[in-house]
Parts: sequence; structure tokens; C-alpha cells
Amino acid sequence: MSIVTDSPVHSSSSSDDFIAYLDDALDAGSPNSSSSDEEAENGDEFESVSRVKRQKVEITEEIEGSTSEGTMGLNLEASVEGECTHPGSFGDMCIRCGQKLDGESGTTFGYIHKGLRLHDEEISRLRNTDVKNLLCRKKLYLVLDLDHTLLNSTHLAHLSSEEVHLLTQADSLGDVSNGSLFKLEHMHMMTKLRPSVRTFLKEANEMFEMYIYTMGDRPYALEMAKLLDPRGEYFNAKVISRDDGTQKHQKGLDVLLGQESAVLILDDTEHVWMEHKDNLILMERYHFFGSSCRQFNLNCKSLSESKSDEDETDGALARVLNVLKQVHCTFFDKLEEDLVDRDVRKVLSSVRSEVLSGCVIVFSRILHSALPALKKMAERMGATCLTELDPSVTHVVATDAGTEKSRWAVKEKKFLVHPRWIEAANYFWQKQPEENFVVKKMQ
Repeated sequence: MSIVTDSPVHSSSSSDDFIAYLDDALDAGSPNSSSSDEEAENGDEFESVSRVKRQKVEITEEIEGSTSEGTMGLNLEASVEGECTHPGSFGDMCIRCGQKLDGESGTTFGYIHKGLRLHDEEISRLRNTDVKNLLCRKKLYLVLDLDHTLLNSTHLAHLSSEEVHLLTQADSLGDVSNGSLFKLEHMHMMTKLRPSVRTFLKEANEMFEMYIYTMGDRPYALEMAKLLDPRGEYFNAKVISRDDGTQKHQKGLDVLLGQESAVLILDDTEHVWMEHKDNLILMERYHFFGSSCRQFNLNCKSLSESKSDEDETDGALARVLNVLKQVHCTFFDKLEEDLVDRDVRKVLSSVRSEVLSGCVIVFSRILHSALPALKKMAERMGATCLTELDPSVTHVVATDAGTEKSRWAVKEKKFLVHPRWIEAANYFWQKQPEENFVVKKMQ
């Protein structure tokens, strides 16, 4: 088979540029390649040379679970003129000249095509080309986590007695596009899609080139992608699992063919993105199943156990979609720099800093271990945090209404709120009504 024609990647952006590379970079990137003027002048002769070079990366056998010698062959009909820089490999062969290479080097992009590795210079070239094309179409990149962000899954054996009724309510896998609760018999699992996820994906697709990136294994990731995108409109081959990452227990943008300055991330877990926190929008976790609550040691009923769910029009995905629209609008319509010089991380920081702008906060009786993170969270949202009371203070954040600072807040008619007020603002990117976070006096 041909890598070019049979690759599983058919998206309109990132992965497409790699396929385009296989088709033209063999010529354009060769050391002795002609200039564009020479190409036009040489006409048929140039096209003939191009066809011969492309034949070097024709795969003559189907890949069957391995790229080792013996499972695929090459049709080497001509040698590439000049010295090949070996920009990447497919198995143990150069993707440009077909030469067998000793050892492995570069970054693996197995989710694009099994056995594909690219070197840093080639990755940089592809990213630069792709981001220019993407920005011209007024799009950015969006990386989406699965579990607790877009959906919630559980093993059938872990359903509680209050959830067994769900077994008779599962939607048909024959009509995935209209369902939200699915029983996956072959995986012994049940999956619930987060409310408004289909609307979210449809509208986000207008603004972003979307990837799935999960810490789940690849078979699970692909099954979830089928539920979320049954027609292959959004993700196609842009599904990254833990098997594709370069660091254990971490997610990284090094396996994306997209510039970091144009990437936004939606995930419920911050610590897996240690190197990319500035790209991250932290999501409130979706706990539909009881096993999910138990996983995070939450002493409460899950949504399914309480026979409820998030609101379709005002839930987490609906709210974060508004944030994405705001960031996208600011990036493309309000910034004055050239498109290629803009950085979505700066836009995200600017939008976040407006959430608690004008709030002056003093903390009272907050656990010493929790205080630094809570303070940093508030400051990132634009709040000013003081250590002592003064007339400029607008909010006292406490867990006990009986402290000296809490009593001062009541006396001076300042807001007295629980720390969850800050956490809620961080999740919803909007200052929350203070009356919903009343602090009670501890006994």
C-alpha cells in the first residue's frame, strides 16, 4: 500500500500536512531540488522526476501490527540525488529516500501512522507550515481530555445498587449520534457523554482543529472517539492515548503537529500538564457514576445515583464553550500584532484575569497547605490578595464564620465567602454569586 493514499489520516490540517509532505517534500526538501521558477521551466521533466522519487516510499505490503523487517517492502526504483538529511523514518527506513537506518531517533507519531518517527527539524517545519494554514482559516488547536471532561465511564461490575437501572436505559450503539448513555458489552463498560457535548463539539469545530488526548489506552480512546464523533467529522486520526506520549504519567504537546502558541487544552487534571499549564483550561470533573466519586474519595452521591445530571444549557461544557469563543474572538479580531506573532496563552491569561478583577481578598483560617494554591488561583483571576484587613478589602474567604476577620466582614458589610467561591469562579470563568457560598460558624 502507499503511505500517502492509505494513511488513516485525512484531516484538514495537522496530519494532512504530513501526508502532503510525503507527496511534495520529497522534491521540495531534497538538497538538489529545483526552485519554483525552474520547476515551471522544466515542466514534464520535473514531474517525471517527482513521480520516480515518490515511488521510493511506496509500501508494497499491508502492515500487520509491526513495522519490523519482513512485514513491509519498498519499491526502490531510483536514488535521491544528493545527500538525504533523513527527516524521519517509517519503521527503520527513511521516509524520504527509503534508506535503512540504524537505531531509532526523533519523536514517535504512532497515532498518525504506526512506526512513524520525525526529527526535530522536520517537526518544526511541519508545525510552522501548519499553523500558518490554520490561522489563515481563523482556527486554533484544541486538545480535549476524555474522562471526567467530555464523558464518564465505569465498569459494569462497579455499578452500585442505585445504578443498575441504567442497564435497561442504555442507548443503541446502532444510532450513536442521538444517544448519550452506552453499554459497551465487549469492553464490560458503560459510558455517559457529558450533557451538551455534541453541541460543544459542533461549535468548537468551527473555531479549532481538535485532538483527543487521554491517559486511557488506545483501544479505549478509539471507542470513545466513535461515540463522540460517529461520522468522523472532528477527530479522525487525531486521537492520542497514553501509549503515544513521551513521558510516563504526563501529557505533552511534543506529539502534536501544532505550535504551542496556538494550542488550548481542556482537561480536569492539571498535574498531567506540568509543562503546559499556560495552555490549560481546567474543567470541573464530571462524576456521573458512583465509581467516579469513589475514585476521588468524594463522600457524596453521583449524578446517576441522585437521578440527576448537569444542565444542557448552563453546564460545564456550555460555559467553557463561551470562554473558548471569547478567547478565539480576542485572538483573531482584537489583537494588533501579525497573526503568526500572536500567542493564545497570553489571550487566555488576559481573559482569566478579568474574572475576579476588582476583588480584594483576605484569607482567614485556611489550611496552611491549601492557602498558596488558593491565593495563586485568585490572583490569576485578577484578584488582589492581602494579609491584613483594611477598608479596600471586598471579600474575606474563610471556613469559619467565628474568626476575627470573619466577624469584621459581617460588621463592615463585606462579603464573607467559602473557599469554594474561588474554585467555582476558576471552573466557570465567571464570578459566582456570593450568597451561594455562605460560611457557617464552626461549633
